[in-house]
Amino acid sequence: MTAPIRVLLADDHALVRRGVRLILEQQPDIEVVAEAADGAEVLALLRQVEVDLVVLDIAMPTMTGLQAAREIARRREPPRALMLSMHDNEQYFFSALRLGASGYVLKSVVDEDLVAACRAAMRGEAFVYPGAMGALVRDYLDRLARGERVPATVLTPREDEVLKLIAEGRSTREIARILGISAKTVEKHRSNILARLGMNDRTQLTRYAIRAGLVEP
Repeated sequence: MTAPIRVLLADDHALVRRGVRLILEQQPDIEVVAEAADGAEVLALLRQVEVDLVVLDIAMPTMTGLQAAREIARRREPPRALMLSMHDNEQYFFSALRLGASGYVLKSVVDEDLVAACRAAMRGEAFVYPGAMGALVRDYLDRLARGERVPATVLTPREDEVLKLIAEGRSTREIARILGISAKTVEKHRSNILARLGMNDRTQLTRYAIRAGLVEP
């Protein structure tokens, strides 16, 4: 028999992890070998546990799933990665694929899609949940109709980090300390983010980060 797919499951909510674990371990070809509550813990576990596939929640404290996926992709022999999200959001959907993720699964249908996504990832195939593209296009058109400015490009990795910390209510000084950069550089990133997203203040940035799934509401 072929060895089961060894999965590392990451989500900051213990109940969500428990539910997803139950779904996966009902399958004879899948085994959850480790769990993590944030991206930093994922990276630490990968130095200790042999893993074939990492299932990452996009919105986690300390280090998001996208940030963890970026670090995982830099490993010499990275495991496959799948993203879990509550949101149909084109920016983070395409960011996940660009970072090397093998698929993007909505939590609302995780019981229907996750097992298939795991198997597709291990076959080297990309998994896109049914209806994803239609939902993303509808969201894009709805936002245009409301007069919202849709960003033409995604934020840079550093801008993602700054946006997440802003949305978490961190001050400029705190962000500078956490990221190891100057307060002046933080302000420059903040100005760039506001300009790129067509927004004016912290409140709008926070709403955008929540809608995008970068932080929990």
